[in-house]
This record gives sequence, structure tokens and C-alpha cells, in this order.
Amino acid sequence: MQYESGDDKYVEDRRGQGIVGRGLPIGLGGLIVLALLSWATGTDFLSLLGPAVQQGAPSDTTTGPVQSSPEEDQLKSLAGAVMTDLNEQWERLLPGRYRPTSLVLFRDQVNAEGCGLAQSASGPFYCPGAQKVYLDLGFYQELKERFGAPGDFAQAYVIAHEVGHHVQTLLGIESQVRRAQQQRPELENELSVRLELQADCYAGVWGHIASQPGRFQRERKPELEPGDAEEGLRAAASIGDDRMQKMGGGVVTPERFTHGSSAQRVTWLKRGLESGSVDACDTFGTK
Repeated sequence: MQYESGDDKYVEDRRGQGIVGRGLPIGLGGLIVLALLSWATGTDFLSLLGPAVQQGAPSDTTTGPVQSSPEEDQLKSLAGAVMTDLNEQWERLLPGRYRPTSLVLFRDQVNAEGCGLAQSASGPFYCPGAQKVYLDLGFYQELKERFGAPGDFAQAYVIAHEVGHHVQTLLGIESQVRRAQQQRPELENELSVRLELQADCYAGVWGHIASQPGRFQRERKPELEPGDAEEGLRAAASIGDDRMQKMGGGVVTPERFTHGSSAQRVTWLKRGLESGSVDACDTFGTK
């Protein structure tokens, strides 16, 4: 992916902050172990941590200098370029309805305003209360090494997916789904899958825009290069619920999906990439 570095207008770097309070920072490796145990046995070992985002967990914050490697600096630079472009393009796609969001970088755990204490184990996430995206850059190493999905567009896809949840919040889709889940508990997982697949499609819509030839030369905005789209599709396939369950050595149980199968995630990301249309992302109107 071609992009211009140095733009961190929509990035809050909290990697120098430490959290003292409830919740044990176990890192992404710990998440994998607990997730595999959960899927293999049917017991929710992740609940031993408390919620992935712990509502109202008391904590104190300590602040120190940001320790960053050259690799992390490069990841931050890409994230800044992607966040700026995502905000600009969604403002264009949803004039008068879109409000910019920010990306919060953290290590181990973070106090997400409106959502409470969250750990790296939760992976990248969007907090509707704060209307911000949260990311531990260590996730990208996991994406590359454990899930076989390297590449800068794979990294950009992760951010674009979470910004897709921001779009859902602004459009009222997220709150409608939460109400429906409360009213119909038996549909909770199915509705969660549809919400996640729509965020995949929204990520693809941005990818379609970023794939326009000459974009970087004309506007200095991120532009996909040959092979980038495949990186994103590979990343979507690598984190499908069915693949994750297989990694745990268990049986694939679709009724326990929360994000969609690998095939579903690829399908909806591809739909956004090919169409570039928000209207093409109606996962709730399809069977």
C-alpha cells in the first residue's frame, strides 16, 4: 500500500500509560490459550478474566514515555494515514451524518471511556460510549504469525472494520441490534454475526475507494497496490469463527458464531471492495 507517513491527527498514543486496578493483563498469547480451551471444551474460560471490556472497573492510570520500536513507528504511521483517510471518505459518503473517530493505541490494557477497562486480550475493538477505536499494535504480530495474514492492507482492514462499527453507531444500527438482542436472546449470536459482517463490508467500501489507480500520486492518499486486496481477504478468512474453532481442536458449531465464518467474512469484505457502495452492505436484509 502506498501512503504518506507522518499524519497522526486521529491517533491517540497511550502506549506510555499503565493501568493499576482490577483485571490481569495476559496479552494476546494468553487470549489464544483461553480461547482454544473455550472452543475445545464448550466452557467460557474467557469469562475468568471478566468481560473483555470490564464495565466500570476501578483503575489508576500512570503515564511514562512511549517506548516504541522502528517497526511500531511504521505501524503507527500507517494507522495514522488510514485513520485520516477513513474519516475523510466516510464524511464524503455520509454527509451531515458522519463524525470523525480516533484510534487509541495502547499496551496490555486501557481505560476505554464509556466501556471501562479493556485488555490486549480483547483484540482491536470499538467502544460506542467513547466512539473511538482501540488497538494494541502487538495484534498485528499475532495476525501475521498465528493467523498467517501479513501485509499492510491486512493491517488497514482491521482498522477499517472497527471504523465500520463507528459508522453503525452513528447510523443507529448498533443500538437497534442491541435492543433486538435483548428482545430476542435466541437471535443474539445471529445478529452479532450480521453486525460484524456489515463492518467487514464497510471496510471493503473504503478499500474500493483506496484501490483507485493514481490516487496516491494525485491526492497523496493511501492507495492499494497489486496484491493488497488479497491480503485483506486472507486476513478476513484467517479470523473466521469456523477457522478459530478448528484451531481449538473442536467441532465447528455455527450456532456459536459471533463474527461469521471465513467464507462469510470474505464474501462481505469482497462485496464492499467490488461495489464501493454502502447500500451493498445490508447484511440484515439477506438470508
